[in-house]
Amino acid sequence: MTELSTPYAPSREGLRGAYRTMRRIRCFEERLHAEFAAGRVPSSVHLYAGQEASAAAICAHLGAQDYLHNTHRAHGPAIARGADLIAITKEIYLRAGGLCQGKGGSPHLHDARLRLIGANGGVGSGAALACGSALAIRHRQENGVAVALLGDGACNQGVVSESFNLASVWKLPVVFAIENNGYAEATATSYAIAGDNLAARGPAFGMPSTRVDGADYFAVHEAAGVAIECARSGGGPSLVEIMAPRFYGHYEGDAQKYRAPGEVAELRRTRDCLTRLRQRMIDEYQFSTAEIDAMDAEIGVDIDRAFAEAAAAPPPDPALLMRDIYADRSGL
Repeated sequence: MTELSTPYAPSREGLRGAYRTMRRIRCFEERLHAEFAAGRVPSSVHLYAGQEASAAAICAHLGAQDYLHNTHRAHGPAIARGADLIAITKEIYLRAGGLCQGKGGSPHLHDARLRLIGANGGVGSGAALACGSALAIRHRQENGVAVALLGDGACNQGVVSESFNLASVWKLPVVFAIENNGYAEATATSYAIAGDNLAARGPAFGMPSTRVDGADYFAVHEAAGVAIECARSGGGPSLVEIMAPRFYGHYEGDAQKYRAPGEVAELRRTRDCLTRLRQRMIDEYQFSTAEIDAMDAEIGVDIDRAFAEAAAAPPPDPALLMRDIYADRSGL
């Protein structure tokens, strides 16, 4: 892949923002895990804990003119993109005031104002939708980029290969970011996917590609920056494979019998992107433990407020059931 025109040189403020985003995602997911276990969450959820560096690093490069196409593992990228934390929580609780007014739930978070083009249950479909967003960017002559988040399992869907081909043929300003957590639901990537490197598919479609450690925020930030700058400058699509372990099951309630005993504990010990970033901020960028702890406390207050407001919010008004479902053509 091409080199960044300006190499990544993190500022203290940039690192502070990255840590806050990743910590907010982690705290949100851990709280949601507890709330679901207590029976207080009415919709199915897929947690993003362990993969925070991916969303935080990618979204650090995105502006208001850019699109992000999410997956069903939706909370982390929505938070990283800047969606309102209370509205996210209300949506997961299927309450009025949620991002989709309580009609979508956890796997369908969407915020058109942020060009966060919904998480959806159609595995791999975000690749095709991102091509559409990229084509719209071109027709409107915007200096934008579309990013499609995909899981490793999605790469076995035909629509993903078709999207790779279309994006490359048309040189669309799109980045395909594969968040490889090693499992498609309960099926190991090593069992279901030919070859051991999804990034190798990029050159087959004429796209530059790279593979990075998803536990290393710095590595993901640099790789995402290269790919996004390539797309933004007219260089066409790129593929970035991010090796990002998940710390919970495919969904809440997943017994994870397909994982080896102690596997998750070992991943938390050796490949925790949040722990690594925190330690590097202290060791290399002169952050104090007290300074980081203060950020943690502030984020904890925000999380408490979001869950309290969501739990107290009313359900959607049945009279508004069909609103936002069909286009309003009354003024045409």
